[in-house]
Amino acid sequence: MTVRVPIRPSMLAWARERSRLSPEDLFTRFPALSEWEEGSKQPTLKQLEKFAQATHTPVGYLFLPEPPEEPLPVPDFRTIGDVEVGHASPDLLDTVYQCQQRQEWYRDYARQHREEPVPFVGTFTVGGNVIDAAAQMRDVLAFSPDERGSSWSEAFRRLIEQAEGNGVLVMVSGVVGSNTHRKLNPKEFRGFALSDELAPVIFVNGSDTKAAQIFTLAHELVHIWLGKSGVDDADMATASTNAIERWCNEVAAEFLLPSSELEGVQLDSGNLTDDLERLARRFKVSTLVVLRRLYDAGYFTEAQFWEEFAEERVRILDLIDEGASGSGNFYNTQPVRVSKRFARALIESTLEGQTLHRDAFQMLGFKKVATFNELAVRLGFA
Repeated sequence: MTVRVPIRPSMLAWARERSRLSPEDLFTRFPALSEWEEGSKQPTLKQLEKFAQATHTPVGYLFLPEPPEEPLPVPDFRTIGDVEVGHASPDLLDTVYQCQQRQEWYRDYARQHREEPVPFVGTFTVGGNVIDAAAQMRDVLAFSPDERGSSWSEAFRRLIEQAEGNGVLVMVSGVVGSNTHRKLNPKEFRGFALSDELAPVIFVNGSDTKAAQIFTLAHELVHIWLGKSGVDDADMATASTNAIERWCNEVAAEFLLPSSELEGVQLDSGNLTDDLERLARRFKVSTLVVLRRLYDAGYFTEAQFWEEFAEERVRILDLIDEGASGSGNFYNTQPVRVSKRFARALIESTLEGQTLHRDAFQMLGFKKVATFNELAVRLGFA
């Protein structure tokens, strides 16, 4: 006898919508889903468990009388134009929770090893002088325009190394954990910051273009300097009414492309794209950042700027897939996904017997001892 589970149809519809997966794919995988949602048929326990796994929903949630509230555990600054994005996807929620777990572990590790607090956390104030703030960041991070290398990838790698060398855990990934089937959507969020004096964390969505990732990292670093956590879309749409996001964008843009560097720049009005790309290559930023900085320097009227910005943004969005992080070599990508600084500390603690291998595997995103040993060797542990 087949036992059916009495689940409210509205909870199944909620889980499907919450997942943000293609309805066509879900109805293909679960042919009876329409009947379940209509209430004319009920799933078996095994079917319900598979549905929960497919929609990334805790199975216990499906037995509730109504959907639970799932607010982001940090301030949400994401907007499309001036409109708040709304509910976070399971992918974003799970990513934030994973990073919080790593942050909590590293905070305890830092206390145990008597590490000093990161000195610049919380030293900025929203509304402060943008040029001075950006200059302070460049001094600490040694990231002047002449120190960025020959490519966006090299510049991004250097900025990550400088941030981590100064105490910030930088995690860059285009997927949830190590699950390559759960790709993060840069149109939902570009990054977030989890401020903390001992374990500040920055997460950058690796599915974005490399130039956009550089700006996101700079933007989240401003959040750390402010001492303010938050999930962001981190773009140059400074029409946002949010004072924190607007100021973080301004400082990040000045940090990456100082206004003084644009004095005397010549533009070809008939071939603006080439000029934008030339300046973007020079400073290792996106063309949107260049466009905004040129507007700040008085090269465009406000109407001209927003017209050019809209056109360029469409062009950039079409390039996002080209900037998506591939699978690559696991031993190269995984330390970047979880932060090399974090990975080294966790491996050291595990080898010393202070952290269980089981817990280390869970936070590093794999299950095999051989993988742990190889990663330890790759990160310099004999």
